[in-house]
Amino acid sequence: MAGGGFDDKSRGARAHLYEYKITSYFVCSCIVAAIGGSLFGYDLGISGGVTSMDDFLKIFFPEVYKRKQEHLKETDYCKYDNQILTLFTSSLYFAAVISAFGASHITRKKGRKASILCGAVSFFVGAVLNAAAKNITMLIIGRCLLGFGIGFSNQAVPLYLSEMAPAKIRGAVNQLFQLSTCLGVLIANFVNYGTAKIHPWGWRLSLGIATIPAMFMFIGGLFLPETPNSLVEQGKLEQARQVLEKVRGTTRVDAEFADLVDASNAARAIKHPFRNLLSRKNRPQLVIGALAIPAFQQLSGMNSILFYSPVIFQSLGFGSGAALYSSAITGGALVVAALISMTFVDKFGRRAFFLEAGVEMICVMVAVAITLALKFGQGVILPKGIGIFLVIIICIFVLAYGRSWGPLGWLVPSEIFPLETRSAGQSMVVCVNMIFTSLIAQCFLASLCHLKYGQVPIEEIYLLWEKHWFWKRYCSSEENGIELKNGDKKPFVHVDWLEFDRQYSQALVLDKVLIFAASLARSKDKQ
Repeated sequence: MAGGGFDDKSRGARAHLYEYKITSYFVCSCIVAAIGGSLFGYDLGISGGVTSMDDFLKIFFPEVYKRKQEHLKETDYCKYDNQILTLFTSSLYFAAVISAFGASHITRKKGRKASILCGAVSFFVGAVLNAAAKNITMLIIGRCLLGFGIGFSNQAVPLYLSEMAPAKIRGAVNQLFQLSTCLGVLIANFVNYGTAKIHPWGWRLSLGIATIPAMFMFIGGLFLPETPNSLVEQGKLEQARQVLEKVRGTTRVDAEFADLVDASNAARAIKHPFRNLLSRKNRPQLVIGALAIPAFQQLSGMNSILFYSPVIFQSLGFGSGAALYSSAITGGALVVAALISMTFVDKFGRRAFFLEAGVEMICVMVAVAITLALKFGQGVILPKGIGIFLVIIICIFVLAYGRSWGPLGWLVPSEIFPLETRSAGQSMVVCVNMIFTSLIAQCFLASLCHLKYGQVPIEEIYLLWEKHWFWKRYCSSEENGIELKNGDKKPFVHVDWLEFDRQYSQALVLDKVLIFAASLARSKDKQ
């Protein structure tokens, strides 16, 4: 794929001259690279299942385990509300934010293949550490190493696939990353379903199996060719042409190779790609591709379901086995959606999928909220029919996300940046994506507990401030009330406004009297 951007009129004019054939060399290269998505997907699917396993909770989170067993004594939404427990999930994505910028440098200077290999090694070490964990510290360190691995692979793999693919089928090829991610989620759900029955070390097996895709990615990565774009960018023109001819299955690649060289010459003139992202000509890509799309992809709420679907289903009254099985169903729906997207995205276009599926997702979430508001409460066993209904509409949501915001959230940003800012742009995409992912992972269970199915009434917003660990020192009703005649204090939100107005008026009168008296005193002194 030749490099180019929105405003680039000189490059890409020869696109109609590009020739290609689908070769086994091209197919194998893309499949091996796409394994990087399975690292991301496996972790998305495995973490929620492990955090719902009793054997895991007994060792690391005994308070959560005790509360889970006594859930009828408190609101069911709050069974898993624990910030350290959510840190187990979110720490990976905080680490991925940091690693994304290092990955950008390696991807640009050493190539896409180097970043893929670095990601595989880091993920492997993190999985081993997690499987052998004896305490919370080992767990969190292992999760951070997994995060470094995901930061590198998510930065390099979408670029690799987009650059290796012929332009006419680029959408379908790039979505191998999403398909691999979805398969990772599905496999993780089935792994959790099986290991939950192995006591007391089933959770270790779930976490340790993450080494398998990492090994496949590393071994396969050793034999991967570097992309022609990256080789041209590194000045290896002869090798770049050889690889291009091999992946295109033809020697007639003059037009495409010329575009690659032109794009590389423009890229070499850019000494600070991150600074260049802020230039006027790159602003559409920055705002749409690097900021808006990855942010809204996570704010759709899908990763909350992927992270914590077993936890969600258990909170809704499903048994442990049924919750993991229901999660596997949603994982299967995600795979089906990815296949649908791969088939039709190049035919119908990216924008149509974004809009149609977005409306569908909104309608489903409203239906879920209304159902939980009417049928779910403290200590209530959810009727079987309602439970089945919730699983079905969540699967509908997953199908909508999986064919639109899921795959397109990686595809569109990877193809709209010109070569000179492509690695920096993809790093911004990964960074924004992981920031929102980590925040959702860290805050979701607490939000589930405090907000429940809906929102806090506006009349009770002040209670959130008064109970907050930091802001309560400023917003406490006891300290920040209005003192009345009898010496009592009223919170600001419960002010008797007539009384307040009367006292405020008296204060103004007294203030004016004091000012007048002071001015008389100064006049007398002058005389």
